[in-house]
Amino acid sequence: MPVTRHIETHFTATATVRDIVIGMSDGLTVPFALAAGLAGTVASPGVIVVAGVAEIAAGAIAMGLGGYLAARTDSEHYTAERERELRETEEMPQQERAEVAKLFREYGLSEEDAQPLVAAITANRSRWVDFMMRFELELQPPDRARAPRSALTIAASYVVGGLVPLLPYMALPSIPTALQVSVALTLVALFIFGAVKARFTEINPWRGGAQTALIGGIAATAAFMIARLIS
Repeated sequence: MPVTRHIETHFTATATVRDIVIGMSDGLTVPFALAAGLAGTVASPGVIVVAGVAEIAAGAIAMGLGGYLAARTDSEHYTAERERELRETEEMPQQERAEVAKLFREYGLSEEDAQPLVAAITANRSRWVDFMMRFELELQPPDRARAPRSALTIAASYVVGGLVPLLPYMALPSIPTALQVSVALTLVALFIFGAVKARFTEINPWRGGAQTALIGGIAATAAFMIARLIS
């Protein structure tokens, strides 16, 4: 009887998706709020476009830098914790072995069953530290290319998202009409963005799209109201 090979498929690009979500969601809401806030105070769509493009450039740089620093901080934190674990396995090996045994007991193993595993893991210091990093501290080895990739992903997503609400002001001479089209485009873009994100994370696309459109719409409305009050 033929045996069907079991193939597991897991989504592993969660960090990239998170960066896209951060950049795109802010890019769709902040420039929209700025443009909508200016719509009632200026006479020319060109002024809105110039202000919007300037905000997109500044926002993309700031968001990208924030993503870079966050990724660098995670990497530095991992390095510092690994050095601490290396010192502890050298200076207090008995306590560290007891911690390994405790981790196995938390998974339901008896003391008798855990001891051979503890001996096997602690026989190799590098493997021992890797085990403690993974199961005690719940830290994964950092990707060295993560920081610049995160910065570029967030910045590019911000630019793409930010251009959506500005397109009507670039194409239409009437500011009230451009504002209405901008609202519609932003909501549609939020829904599509949420549906695509949900598809990658194995969530119902309709629910993901509706949630993103609702949350993004509330955020954009709040930012718009604040911009109007200030202006």
